[in-house]
Amino acid sequence: MRRKWPCVALTLLGLALIATACAQATPTEAPPTSPPPTQPPPTEIVLTGSASRGGKLYDQWWKEAEVDEPAGDQPLWARQTANTRSGLDTWRCKECHGWDYQGAAGAYGSGSHFTGFAGVLETAPGVSHAELLGWLDGSANADHDFSAMGQGALNDLVIFLSEGLIDVAPYIDAETKEPIGGDVSHGEELFSTVCALCHGPDGRTMNFGNAEEPEYVGTVASDNPWEFMHKVRVGQPGTPMPSAIDSGWSIQDVVDVLTYAQTLPIEPPVAESAARGGRLYDKWWEEAGLDEPSGDNPIWARQTTNTRSGLDTWRCKECHGWDYTGAEGAYGSGSHFTGFPGLLAAQEKSFDDLLAQLTGKVDPQHDFSAMGEPALTALVHFINEALVDMGPFIDAEAKAPIGGDAANGAQLFTSLCATCHGEDGLEINFGSEDEPEYVGTIAVDNPWEFIHKIRAGQPGTAMPSAINSGWSVQQVIDLLTFAQTLPTGAP
Repeated sequence: MRRKWPCVALTLLGLALIATACAQATPTEAPPTSPPPTQPPPTEIVLTGSASRGGKLYDQWWKEAEVDEPAGDQPLWARQTANTRSGLDTWRCKECHGWDYQGAAGAYGSGSHFTGFAGVLETAPGVSHAELLGWLDGSANADHDFSAMGQGALNDLVIFLSEGLIDVAPYIDAETKEPIGGDVSHGEELFSTVCALCHGPDGRTMNFGNAEEPEYVGTVASDNPWEFMHKVRVGQPGTPMPSAIDSGWSIQDVVDVLTYAQTLPIEPPVAESAARGGRLYDKWWEEAGLDEPSGDNPIWARQTTNTRSGLDTWRCKECHGWDYTGAEGAYGSGSHFTGFPGLLAAQEKSFDDLLAQLTGKVDPQHDFSAMGEPALTALVHFINEALVDMGPFIDAEAKAPIGGDAANGAQLFTSLCATCHGEDGLEINFGSEDEPEYVGTIAVDNPWEFIHKIRAGQPGTAMPSAINSGWSVQQVIDLLTFAQTLPTGAP
């Protein structure tokens, strides 16, 4: 056996010489004058953060991070021409990578949202935190720079990409958009105990769209189940909406809620028009999404006691009062006095007569047709169907509710209002830093305004409406009774 080793060695030496000769005989490209630049490997780091907040940042990061909106189109947007959106939409992670995180390989693989960009599901979960951070802060690609959201937000988004992504394909039939294996009964139980507190029992308390194109829980669930699952899991950017991730819900729980939500109505409720009319009565241009009216309302010159000007003169409430009784009610004296009558008596007029009053056909100076036909119709519905006489419910001298149940009001506030306004009503300041105004402030200073806004909602917002939710006037009075116990000053 030992004699064979020299033969083997000679054979290997011969092969090496042949390989060297072939290499010398084969022409090669000239070596580069300098080595190509290389990106140094990122230093390994381990970030901490909130996966649920990262999911909200994936949706609309400027809202969740509370920073200025980005200007123009995202620089990478120019690399595609199929998706014609522009501006803020181009900065949303979901617009390139999809609600299902699969980009061109998923639900955004065709249609108006198609960009051709890849998803993040197949790559991000296996990438280090350092490399993910490099993707997001522009160090890996200067055109993919989202550092404007701030370091804390970047960390949260990294955690979501690393730990929060799920493959939704096993749970949604891509053709029918129907959930797979969902339990509608369990979904109804979860929805009723959590979601209905804000969205109402049928999911229509909040309209995410507008009057012309309304969008409710049922709409999103049916039209875009991938978006529905994402938002149930992480919440809505810039809001205190609960997160299924933080609540410990399983993916099956989310699928069950989706299954039930697809049974909810998508048409506006009858009361929605009246509630919207109440918001128009407050500030119609904000609710209708229109340009602000200019100058004073022409009819304003008929009075001289109220010295306000401009936009205030166009608010229905400024002439007719939050209690709808004009000069005969709470605005019968003081700086808001105009001498104009209230609207309660007009409730008995026909739809056509009220419309004529609002469009200048009866009085050319009382023309509000600029708000558009749908808004005018909603305002007439409010006058016809939703006005209430507040006299029996409020002691005008003391500004105190009559016959209110504070305990029931506390329960209503905790189950619905506290989600946005905080347990003490101090989460949102409606005024300014110098003159703050909170839930308790309005309840004490102007209970008539409080009742109106609880019943109709706040113009241009998704604030729930007691009218739309089917609350009785007594429930609103109970809520007012409790709200008057809340702090009125800054925390």
